[in-house]
Amino acid sequence: MITASHNKISDNGVKIADPSGGMLTQAWEPFADALANAADSDSLLQLIIEFAKKESIVIDGNCRAEVLLGRDTRPSGESLLEAAKQGINSIVGSAAVDMGILTTPQLHWMVRARNKGVKASERDYFEQLSSSFRCLMTLVPGECKVKGTDNKLVVDGANGVGGGKLECLMNMLDGLVIEVRNDGKGGGILNEGVGADYVQKEKVVPQEFGSNDVGMRCASLDGDADRLVYFIVPSASSDNIVLVDGDKILSLFALFIKEQLGILYKGVHENNAYQARLGVVQTAYANGASTDYLKGLGLEVVLTPTGVKFLHEKAAEYDIGIYFEANGHGTILFSDSFLCWLEKRHNELPEGSEQQKAAVRLLAVSKLVNQAVGDAFSGLLLVEAILQNLNWSINHWSELYRDLPSRQLKVKVMDRTAVVTANAETVAVKPPGIQEAINAETVKYPRGRSFIRPSGTEDVIRVYAEASSQEGADTLAQSVAKLVEQFLG
Repeated sequence: MITASHNKISDNGVKIADPSGGMLTQAWEPFADALANAADSDSLLQLIIEFAKKESIVIDGNCRAEVLLGRDTRPSGESLLEAAKQGINSIVGSAAVDMGILTTPQLHWMVRARNKGVKASERDYFEQLSSSFRCLMTLVPGECKVKGTDNKLVVDGANGVGGGKLECLMNMLDGLVIEVRNDGKGGGILNEGVGADYVQKEKVVPQEFGSNDVGMRCASLDGDADRLVYFIVPSASSDNIVLVDGDKILSLFALFIKEQLGILYKGVHENNAYQARLGVVQTAYANGASTDYLKGLGLEVVLTPTGVKFLHEKAAEYDIGIYFEANGHGTILFSDSFLCWLEKRHNELPEGSEQQKAAVRLLAVSKLVNQAVGDAFSGLLLVEAILQNLNWSINHWSELYRDLPSRQLKVKVMDRTAVVTANAETVAVKPPGIQEAINAETVKYPRGRSFIRPSGTEDVIRVYAEASSQEGADTLAQSVAKLVEQFLG
């Protein structure tokens, strides 16, 4: 996939989907780095030959490989895709297939579908999403069905690929009215004052939104449509928003799935039922109030190091694993064994019974979510279906819990590798003594929490702090930043 996601329009890059449809396996990352930094064509060729030997990859033309190529709407995408095509076609036995302009999650979905032997065109993607959404909407209890403006959603398309693609999907939906703004056709610039990354970080309205949208349900996609956040414009007098971020999306999904499982297992003897393990996966950056809320529901919550690859891997260990980052990237994974049992159970249950409806809802959710990677479209449709099933407004959803005030800082250091962390980056084990010093600061603040971690890309140490007041979070973050400077120079 040729995209630079939420970065500015002049940037571009590449995202690689594994045969599973997921992200590039971590074991191949050093090889990808070495390729990208090869000094010249001879070094490049040598790297490929050595790696093929090490991985026992035979390049003799007998083994066929197909590589699907997609790009977003950046002007540089066309020539980069052409370069990728030439590179792929230079390898004996491999063929490049240009899938055209796509969202990143569409390409991941297509790879996964092809390798499962099912139809995998863009039309098939839209069909699967819209039919699963219709299925969930037909099961909305009669008293919850909404009409008029209540079923209208206003979406900021980040002036990227997502806006136009969402318009294609809209034509296949019933029971939901979507108005797309910043679709890239009106002269707006990709990710400039628009998009999920901007909305989540700045907490202000994106361009083309304002006083006319007070109280409306609004959502924002990022540049390649793999992230989603919701927001409310609370008053006409300010640009500030009430953000409904990835943590709140996760909480809504977890609440709904737990409720459906409860209905499904009602009256069933434990020995006769498949005991589905439901797990929620977050990083240390998840707001502490969301973690407390999820644990309060009786859910198993685990933390992983920062990065979607860690979250996805952990979520796959459960029968139903839900993961999200606060930035709006996440999805739900269902194990094959649970889905197999669920299909069987669905066929045994009396038609129209509450248990059978719960089984149908869970099966529809498993088809609606993109199990390859976070997908703003499938996330958006699932949020909309759940809000209608629960008969909730966006305000009710937003008030599930109140976020603890937080602050993030960066401290420039000579050597970021001097900080080594453990326990999903919540504890600094090196340099010696720094964690004890952080703990001593943290206990001074009600509901205080703070951690440090080295950046993955630059020589900085990232500091996160939260407390019961914004002033407390700010002061704690500054105190911890000073400790980093003292210990690391």
